[in-house]
Amino acid sequence: MNKSELIEAVAERAELSKAAVNKAIDALTEVITAAITKGNPVALIGFGTFKSVLRAARTGKNPKTGAVLKIAAKSVPKFSAGAGLKAAVAGKKPVAKKAAAKPAAKAAPAKKPAAKPAAKPAAAKKPVAKKK
Repeated sequence: MNKSELIEAVAERAELSKAAVNKAIDALTEVITAAITKGNPVALIGFGTFKSVLRAARTGKNPKTGAVLKIAAKSVPKFSAGAGLKAAVAGKKPVAKKAAAKPAAKAAPAKKPAAKPAAKPAAAKKPVAKKK
């Protein structure tokens, strides 16, 4: 599926104009690109995560000459599929969403800290007699 086919399919499913869908897809790709360029991952729960990863420097070979080359480290985009997408591609039922957590019981009011015992008065120092 190419971009124009995607636009057509989304426009039909969402009952929107192709122009509106085209703008939305362009905006989506721009926002994702800007975010991962800054190093921020973009997570679409159930679909996947787009992120930028650092590929380490390595050595490679020129396939034509067999000469060893140094390949510099660089940052590359990466997509990791989410559980829902993986299940759909595998032909399995989508992963069921977990039931909403029960609201937490109201916490008991904070207890007052135990009273500290009164500080003991410093022992009275005896005057030291000076030797002559």
